[in-house]
Amino acid sequence: MDASGLRIALFSGNYNYVRDGANQALNRFVGYLLRQGAAVRVYSPTTDTPAFAPAGDLISTPSVPVPGRKEYRIPYAMSSRVRRDLKAFAPNLVHLSSPDPLGHRALSWARQHGLPTVASVHTRFETYPRYYGLAFLEPVIEGILRRFYRRCDAIVAPSESMAQLLREQRMSYDVGIWTRGIDREIFNPGRRDLGWRRSIGIYDDVPAIGFIGRLVMEKGLDVFSDTIDQLAARQVAHKVLVVGEGPAREWFQNRLPGAIFTGFQQGADLGRAVASMDMLFNPSVTETFGNVTLEAMACGVPTVAARATGSESLLSDRVTGRLIRPGAIGAFADALQDYCLNGDARGQAGAAAQTRAERNGWDQVNQALVDTYLRIIRQREQGMMPRSSPVP
Repeated sequence: MDASGLRIALFSGNYNYVRDGANQALNRFVGYLLRQGAAVRVYSPTTDTPAFAPAGDLISTPSVPVPGRKEYRIPYAMSSRVRRDLKAFAPNLVHLSSPDPLGHRALSWARQHGLPTVASVHTRFETYPRYYGLAFLEPVIEGILRRFYRRCDAIVAPSESMAQLLREQRMSYDVGIWTRGIDREIFNPGRRDLGWRRSIGIYDDVPAIGFIGRLVMEKGLDVFSDTIDQLAARQVAHKVLVVGEGPAREWFQNRLPGAIFTGFQQGADLGRAVASMDMLFNPSVTETFGNVTLEAMACGVPTVAARATGSESLLSDRVTGRLIRPGAIGAFADALQDYCLNGDARGQAGAAAQTRAERNGWDQVNQALVDTYLRIIRQREQGMMPRSSPVP
């Protein structure tokens, strides 16, 4: 079998109603599958105001808003309409991109019908409670995740560091890599625009420290703010440039009154904003890959990041950027100060980062997941079942 023989049922908790790195990767992948002649059916919550048009056929699933985060929805059931659609579509593999209630039901449905399943890991859900004063729940969530992933034939992670963590957590006996690609037409050093910087209040001789991403607390906004406070106390000249939107924007603006907030950017505008930074600061520990880090690297911008899953697979400390112990405010400030005061070091790290980013083309990384699909289907045809506890 080649890709044209694939019939993929993809289940997602957020395929296109709120834009993020995970669902943009999924949409790119579905587009790639369709170009290879595969058939794809996507099952996900929908809204009347989606963030972007979906790739492929999208079937709406029952869902409710997440308490306190109403922009997100929890798909809670596999309705009879979805079951009828699945039966008519007749997939030969089920892809699960979120361990939500619908994902659990889809996994049970696949096992009942003897279909292989592949799960993609997009975020470290077990780390989220710590940002809301509920850290004691992390072992419980990790246990739920383990039960989910070990019922799948295989799981794929976006970075080797995340894959190794999943192995250490005993999430699966079959952990592969589905990394992320970069659009070099959008993200490249040529997008840097000093005129645009001046228009938003950043002078040529003032280093711009960038933040890119959804403005939610689990992105490390508290660590970012505390670090910037230290730079200000040290009287290090800089300007903070925040690119993104989200429910914590008001909190973030109050913490960083001198920062420039551009709101959500996409396409060429996003490429211009990233390339116009002098460094990216990414203190988050929740990412499994770090799309924004790769985008900055492709633009020749060095990154100061938390030494965590994802970033460790992209960055080489003191070569393409800096890797700092998570939450180490003083060490983050030291690294940013060095880049602010040393333009040569900044330039050398940016050039090395750009060279490293050239490895990630979208077609190459998406074919790796297609190859995983084909391997899992072949193993099932040969009678091989998932190496996991026999959970029904």
